[in-house]
Amino acid sequence: MSTIQANRALFLDRDGVVNVEVGYLHRIEDVRFVQGIVSLCRTAMELGYRLVVVTNQAGIARGYYTEDDFLTLMEWMRAELRKHGVEFDAVYFCPFHPEHGVGEYRREHEDRKPGTGMLLRAAKEFSVDLAQSVMVGDRCSDIAAANSAGLRQAFLVKGTEAAGCPGECFAVESLAEVERWLARQG
Repeated sequence: MSTIQANRALFLDRDGVVNVEVGYLHRIEDVRFVQGIVSLCRTAMELGYRLVVVTNQAGIARGYYTEDDFLTLMEWMRAELRKHGVEFDAVYFCPFHPEHGVGEYRREHEDRKPGTGMLLRAAKEFSVDLAQSVMVGDRCSDIAAANSAGLRQAFLVKGTEAAGCPGECFAVESLAEVERWLARQG
């Protein structure tokens, strides 16, 4: 008897999870990958998870850099990770901010976490079962989006949110803890 595995995703916030948080990252020379991201992604891929980046990009909204700057940087980051056997299925980003946005970027948007727009789009585009999917973030907005979208599990990488976050999540010191959890779940 064969078992059909759900089409599940590992959702990753970018800044603070994939790369070290430097504040409005937009230059290649400032990129440093978070320790353990390659191993976590490889394990997730081996277990049949799609890899999906979901990132708020308030730096675009504020006019610090452009959408093209973001896309160029992500192209470079994806190529660097590909050298280590990591392939993102998708990168979704929200360039809007309701208070600090400039011009057309100043508005609410369902993609801006804690909104669920990026997660729901991935579910639709890749037939992802959100109830079998996992989120790794470093902010309460990541946890809130994961909880609102009905994800199986959310992980909060400690360090950014001093008081922790409301909602359901496991707080972790490192991505290795997330990787071990995924491996135990199979």
